[in-house]
Amino acid sequence: MANQSSSSKVPGWVWLFTGTILGAFITFLMRLSDLQPAAPTARQNPPPPAAATEEKKAPPKYDFYKMLRDTEVPVTAKPKTTSTTPKKAEENVEYLLQVASFRSAADAEQVRAELTLLNLNARIEQSAASEGNTWHRVIVGPFANRSQMSKAKDILLSNRYDAMLLTRKRGG
Repeated sequence: MANQSSSSKVPGWVWLFTGTILGAFITFLMRLSDLQPAAPTARQNPPPPAAATEEKKAPPKYDFYKMLRDTEVPVTAKPKTTSTTPKKAEENVEYLLQVASFRSAADAEQVRAELTLLNLNARIEQSAASEGNTWHRVIVGPFANRSQMSKAKDILLSNRYDAMLLTRKRGG
């Protein structure tokens, strides 16, 4: 029997200490649950006079016109443009769509042929670059107004051609 008691690896004083601590903790929790919360001991303010409560209940008044006058910013006068000026400028403008630009004339001709099959008025314009190279631009148009240009652009987009809008003065 002596072998069995010596095989216990935890000494008896550890069990006693653990039990005491556990008992003290349970007692503390029981006492804590019995306590009632203390009432606040803050000073109470005297009730406000009746006039002050009426002011607090009334919504604040904002005088829009007074605020507007106080925050007004002076604006410098600009000459008015008549509505006929943009229409006159628009009448002297033609719209073009640039579909592509190639160094090779054969590539530009191939795209022009494809656009002609889509029933679009396509042509090739040559432009000189700053390095002495010639670029062949595939242009669709000219269009007399924006609605015709928009229809052509829709046709191009539906056939996977991305076009860039160009505007020029008529006759130029």
